[in-house]
Amino acid sequence: MGTAGADSKPTPVLPILIAMVAGGIAGWIIGPDGAIGSVKLIPVLDLVGTMFINLLKMIIVPLILASVITGVAGLGSGPDIGRLGTKTLLFYVVTTLVAVLIALVIVNVVVPGEKDGQPVREMLALTADAAQVTEGVKSRANTSVLDTIKGVVPPNVVEAAANTKLLGIVFFSVIFGFFLARIADPFKSNVMTFWQGIFQVMMRITGWVMTLAPYGVFALIAKVVATAGLAGVGPLLLFGACVIAGLALYAFVALPILLGSVARVNPWKIYPAMAPALLTAFSTASSSATLPLSLQCLEQRAKVSERIAGFVMPLGASVNHAGSALYECAAAMFIAQAYGLHLSFATQFTVVILALITSMGIAGIPAASLVGIAIILAAVGLPAEAIGVLLVLDRILDMCRTAINVLADAVCTVIVARLEGEKEVLT
Repeated sequence: MGTAGADSKPTPVLPILIAMVAGGIAGWIIGPDGAIGSVKLIPVLDLVGTMFINLLKMIIVPLILASVITGVAGLGSGPDIGRLGTKTLLFYVVTTLVAVLIALVIVNVVVPGEKDGQPVREMLALTADAAQVTEGVKSRANTSVLDTIKGVVPPNVVEAAANTKLLGIVFFSVIFGFFLARIADPFKSNVMTFWQGIFQVMMRITGWVMTLAPYGVFALIAKVVATAGLAGVGPLLLFGACVIAGLALYAFVALPILLGSVARVNPWKIYPAMAPALLTAFSTASSSATLPLSLQCLEQRAKVSERIAGFVMPLGASVNHAGSALYECAAAMFIAQAYGLHLSFATQFTVVILALITSMGIAGIPAASLVGIAIILAAVGLPAEAIGVLLVLDRILDMCRTAINVLADAVCTVIVARLEGEKEVLT
């Protein structure tokens, strides 16, 4: 998902699209035995792609800490802010959880990671040893649902950060931000300034990493095509269709039901009201770049007050990314199927919770879903090499899920406005 901070620009679409096409052509030309002199090209492509993925993983911990702490502390400590923030975050969590469960059901029913009953691992050029992958997943599958929940509270936050235990990191960040908003100045302002500074630095680093995205995308896609040819196109298109179907169900079934049952408004009025913002979100793949237009649509077309829209919508642009969560869950399940793995209920529960948390915890960066997927794959024991496969369709799906993210933010804003007693909304 291509969100960004206040000083960030949307990730350019055209260079990444060109890199995708060029990588596919280059991989087809190179083939599995391509070389320049004595230098084999596939290991070079693997090196470049792996370094790009490592750069994405490198920024996870400091970015989550700074983003969540400043976001929670920024809610303030007044009673009105607390009430409004509680309602807002509650609906963001509920709507995102619904999106993740939709993805889980669709991928389990369609099974895009198999073809004719066989895993598509070789078709996607996933080279990690199948036995080691299976063993890694089994070792994590022994973790019960209760153990997963227990891991939310880290006994050692430094150890949680060192091992990228996201649930523990987010829990600590929320608690830290909550009480930061409740201490006296000058300590409050000093600590807040520190974390805001960290956040700005991490956003700059993230922006720099994403300028390298075309090179990483080129290398990863070229390696996949060179190794497996075009055999993996079918499973990838089926996976993409599953994601699109999930987003459509969420946007045109789940969200209207929520609007009609909770907000008591005509749910179909939200689409024409938000149409300019949705089209902009789709074309830019950036909900932050779309935020000014989203606020304008909510206030002028949906008749939400400036007080509610100005609080709920920016918060959603920072932490509510249901479309991204849906995609991350579907991607993790697809990769597991491609390796021939049938995840237990406990492991699937872990995927659901991590998709929910990662979509909220790292949503302030461009292409956040790539980082989120890396976390989920590691948590359930799947190798990060699979990210290269997902990049083939990522940009197109990114545009779709960003539009859904903005729609979900708008729906939550309308619901909160109605619960706050605003009668003119969507009338």
